[in-house]
Amino acid sequence: MLKEIVIAVQSWGEAHRFIQQHRLFKWIIIPGIIYTMLFILGMMVFWQSSDGVVSWISRQLSIETWLQKERSEWLSFLFVMTGMMLRLVLVLFYFSLFKYLILIIGSPVFAYLSEKTEAIIEGKEHLFNWPDLKKDCIRNIKLSLRNAGWQSVYLFSLILLSLIPVVGWITPIIALLMECYYFGFSMLDYSFARINFTPAQSVAFTGRHKGLAIGNGLLFYMMHIAIVLAPAYAVIAATLSVHKVKNS
Repeated sequence: MLKEIVIAVQSWGEAHRFIQQHRLFKWIIIPGIIYTMLFILGMMVFWQSSDGVVSWISRQLSIETWLQKERSEWLSFLFVMTGMMLRLVLVLFYFSLFKYLILIIGSPVFAYLSEKTEAIIEGKEHLFNWPDLKKDCIRNIKLSLRNAGWQSVYLFSLILLSLIPVVGWITPIIALLMECYYFGFSMLDYSFARINFTPAQSVAFTGRHKGLAIGNGLLFYMMHIAIVLAPAYAVIAATLSVHKVKNS
């Protein structure tokens, strides 16, 4: 898996050079600006609502009253850390829902970019084909809804686990890796569709090559330093990494 993560990370560097060489910036900037605006607005709402959820749980369980009664600095520290971990998991949960919304809305652009990237790699002329593009979009929307369902189940379990002091402190890391996996999976599937993988085959292949998905998703999160570039870079890098693995 480590080797596949390295391939995915290297593909992001190659994606940058690929975009410059083939002048694909017009397919990155406009979707990137829309994504950035929605991301900032969404995270503001999500962070405020996560604070509300943590405060509500604290009131329902009378945690603050109990801590004041016990007057233990160690217990106070444990529950402050638990609250922080719960907030982080909730933010990742909210971000996952936002991410799937973007994947659904942006599926035509992502499908087109993936097709164009593969055509350039293989030295073929890219001819726009609306029926094929529509088919890829519908497939990816179905996959996004499927992944959103499974990820929500897993994240709900992590939210419950995060309420356990000490043990729950690892939940944000697990949630982040899960986020990376499912996002990377969605980006890889555009390439799988073109080699006639069924959704079941796509799931099985990604399960065997988790490093490609996790590596792509991890760089996607790191690219939020420059939010505008993140989505388009992710799909181009995913196409390049699948091309490497397919040929090997």
